[in-house]
This record gives sequence, structure tokens and C-alpha cells, in this order.
Amino acid sequence: MRDLFITLNIMATFPVILMRPYIGITMWCWLSYMNPHRLTWGFAYNLPFALAVALLTIIGTVLYKEPKRFPVNAISVLIVIITIWVSITTLFAIVPDQAVMKWERTIKILAMTFMTMVLVTNRERLQALIWIIVLSLGYYGVKGGIFAIVTAGNYRVWGPPLSFIADNNQLAFSLLVVLPLIRYLQVTTENIWVRRGLGCSLVLTGLAVFASYSRGALLAATVMALMLLLKARRKFMITIGLVFVLAIGAALAPQQWLDRMSTIETYEDDGSASGRFDAWKFGYEVAKANPVFGGGFLVQFDHELFMEYVPEAFKPRAFHSVYFEVLGEHGFIGFTLFGILALVAAYNCRWIRLRTKYRPELKWAHELSNMLFLSLTGYAVGGAFLNMAFYDLLYHLLTIVMVAKILVHQNLTETIQAKMPRPMPHGGPAPLPAYQTRNDFLAPNR
Repeated sequence: MRDLFITLNIMATFPVILMRPYIGITMWCWLSYMNPHRLTWGFAYNLPFALAVALLTIIGTVLYKEPKRFPVNAISVLIVIITIWVSITTLFAIVPDQAVMKWERTIKILAMTFMTMVLVTNRERLQALIWIIVLSLGYYGVKGGIFAIVTAGNYRVWGPPLSFIADNNQLAFSLLVVLPLIRYLQVTTENIWVRRGLGCSLVLTGLAVFASYSRGALLAATVMALMLLLKARRKFMITIGLVFVLAIGAALAPQQWLDRMSTIETYEDDGSASGRFDAWKFGYEVAKANPVFGGGFLVQFDHELFMEYVPEAFKPRAFHSVYFEVLGEHGFIGFTLFGILALVAAYNCRWIRLRTKYRPELKWAHELSNMLFLSLTGYAVGGAFLNMAFYDLLYHLLTIVMVAKILVHQNLTETIQAKMPRPMPHGGPAPLPAYQTRNDFLAPNR
């Protein structure tokens, strides 16, 4: 019954996607993050819903009469270059059969990222994109938080099987990154009941992160809390609140959770940690031997090469780090491109924040830039321990940053044009008053 319900609901959107292709973007996000078909047990479990939605979205975009333009800016251009580069490195992959499989999955994600850039052109669509991401991942956050309360945190929280977030660490990582977006929706939503619901989901999702028993998520959460504290206005009150929450959490946490987290200090004796170090060393050695193209996707599947570069390893392992994943698979050029992309995203967040600080009509963008920076910080820290360099969420975060900047720039440009004095009767322009210069509109907080 559940299979039929999910299938009929998804298929019901197919005609709508052809007529309104931006609906296909939200459907793609729902399928990618929530994986509703993985919550069934029958025929719907392995149906290619995401592929069908992607194809319909592309067809609908071609047929849709709305003007379409690919935005050309630093973020979009860098992602295009990265797409080309990972395709080139796949041609020189050490394990070609495995590399092609991951390349196909990556290209699908990047292709839908480009479609998102083309179709999300206003605040309403941007808001819808954020909502669907929050609701899709938040489902597992709320569910996991309730599970943690019922079981008193004695069992780990897991994601849907055969998905990007199936593993407890991957789920915790995704929930942690989406937490700031939940907060953004809470502070920008007018309906008090929606705000309260989002507040409850914040608490439950936070519980689910800790109930995942993920040490990487704990480290990322700590860094995000420190970043939030540095940017907050009421630092003393937030510090008191954090200390209170930590004290209550430590008092109520089950012993096995405390034992698991304590292994962060004794990582030398932990097999999982030592395996990560072996994988990181392998990534570096592969990049040294192949500095331009790297080893290609999934180079760690060459077991003989792994043991040659890391003879002390017990067995070959995945990279368990976005940094060494990119370095080992795509060489120093790929690693540099990803680093530049991260810096550009951080700069754009700062650009939005500075130009919207004193503009009430752009308060939403100011709040969004702050929360996006926190999400990207969580991705940067948590990603140091997971293979998540080509996860949809990263590219949707980058797209949201890009679209938010475009919308802010459009608003500021319209404001400048509205404030410009009309031409003099003889046809010449009137002089601008000192307070109406372009820089004053773009950076009123100077």
C-alpha cells in the first residue's frame, strides 16, 4: 500500500513538472534527501524516480516559455570548470570501471545543480528550495530526535538504506549542516505556529545529531557553536545557554555515548581513526605520484596500489575526507579548484551580509547569509571525516548563496536607479547629492 501511495504521488507531479519545470527541482530535492521510495518494501523501492524527474525537468525547461539564462558568476563558472575537470580525470582513472560509475552519479548531481541555477530566479523559488531541503532532511531529524528520547539515547540513529545518508555519520553530518537553514526559516517566518514547529524541529534534530554517535559531527557542532558565539550580539546569554545545555546533556547522556566520544582523545588506539589516517596517507601519495590528474574516482578500489603506498595498512579504505577524496581522485588541480570555490562562497556570504545589514527589506538575505556561512562551516569541518565532496547538499548550498547574491544585487541596483535624480530640463543630468552615491547604496554601513 505504501509503495502504491508513494508511486502515485510522484507520478502525479509529472505533468506539473512539464508545465512548471521549477517544480521538478523541488521534487528532485525531495527524492534526493528524503528518499521516500527507500521507506517502502515493495516494487517502488528501486524504481528510478529521480531519473524520471530529472528528464522531465530538462524537457520542461526546454518547452517552458519563461526566459531562461544560465547565471555567469564566480560560483557557477567554478562548478562548470570542476565538472569538466572531473570528467577529464575520469579519462585517466586508475580504476576506470569503478570511476565511470561514480562519474555518472556525480554528473547527474551537477547537471541538476545547473538546472537549479537556471530555474531558481526569484525569492519565492529560493524559499521553496530551502523549505524542501529542510523538510526532507528534517523528517529524519525529527524522527531521530523522538527515537533518541524514547530510547534514552541508547541506540544509534541511522538514515534510509542505500542513500547518501544511510550511515549514521553521513546522516548526522547532513542534519548538522541543515540546522542553520531551519533556524533561518524560523526567524523569517511570520506564522507563530510554524515558528514553534521549526523550534521543536531544531531541538529534535540536534538530539538526532548527537544520538548518531558521530564523533565528526560532535567536532563540527563544536566549531559551529563557536562561530555562532563569535557572530552573536548577546554573547554572554548564548554562552550561559550553551553551558547549561552541555551540562544537562552530559548528565543525561548514556555511558556508551560518553565512551564513544572519549575515543576522540585516544584516537591512536582506535582502529577506525587509524584507518582514516591510512586512507588520508594514500590520498596524498596518489596525488604526489599523479599531481595533475590524480587517481580518478574511487582509486582506492585498486587494492594493490593502496597496499603499495600504505604497506602498514590493515586493509584498503575509503578516503573518509572530502579533502583527501578530492586530492587523491583529482590531483592538486582539482583540490585547488575546490579550495577556491570554498573561498568564493565564504566571500559571497560576507558580501551579502555587509550590504544587507541596515536594510529592513533585505533582512531575510542578511539572516540567510549568516546561516549559510554556518552551514558551510559545518560542511568544511564535518567533511574532513567523510566522503561527501559530491553530495547534492553542498551544491545546493552554493546555489542558494549564488541566487541570494544575485537577488540582493538586483534589489540594490533598483534602489540606486529609483534614487537617481531626473534629468535637468536642458537634458543634462543633475548632480548627485553626497548621500546618493553608488557606494553609499551598496555599502551603507561604512
